[in-house]
This record gives sequence, structure tokens and C-alpha cells, in this order.
Amino acid sequence: QVQLVESGGGEVQAGGSLRLSCAASGRTFSRYSMGWFRQAPGKEREFVAVSTWSGSSTYYADSAKGRFTISRDNAKNTVYLQMNSLKPEDTAVYYCAATTTFRLPPIVRDFGSWGQGTQVTVSS
Repeated sequence: QVQLVESGGGEVQAGGSLRLSCAASGRTFSRYSMGWFRQAPGKEREFVAVSTWSGSSTYYADSAKGRFTISRDNAKNTVYLQMNSLKPEDTAVYYCAATTTFRLPPIVRDFGSWGQGTQVTVSS
């Protein structure tokens, strides 16, 4: 498994942007597909975006398409989530996660390593 630490959350007005980062420890980072999930108060954790180990393939939830971009730098053991045109409904705790199983659509139970989460708050 890898250890994951997210950063970059905060409060932003609707229409603004944030870039989340997830730093991974371990020499096998490049073997993992990496995903971003989010969880709003009172709601289940939901998929946002995923990248294969090489970054050559990505997949997004409908709510993220056209606004969010997942990318990774295997040399830095880091995965990113660029979020543009943010909406109040994007408010949630965002988690990065790692999996050796890549299937679509991604599901929570496939991801064995999770970060502690970073809060994103979008005000109207």
C-alpha cells in the first residue's frame, strides 16, 4: 500500500478554481491507478476522477467533466486535481485514493489506500 496526503483545499467563491495535490509515499506509486473522491455532509462518498498508472487514460464523473482535470507526476509521486468553475454543490471533503484494480466506473471498495481528506468549500 501507499500512504497518501492531500493538500490544497480551502474556501473559494463560485466560479473560482482550486488545485488539489496528493503526495504519495512508497517506491511503487507508478503501479497504482489514482482516484479522487468526495464526500459532502450526510452523503455517501462519490467518485470524481481517476487516472491510470501512466496517466494516459482518465475518467470523470459527469459532475466533473469539462471542469476538473486529473493529472499525475510519477517522478514526484504526486497526483493533482485541477478544479475550475467551482459550484457550491462541489463543497465536500476531497480524498485521493490508490488502487491496483482499474475498472469503470470506479467504486470505493476497489481503492485500498486513502488520504485523510481536504476540505473544499465553495460559497455562492
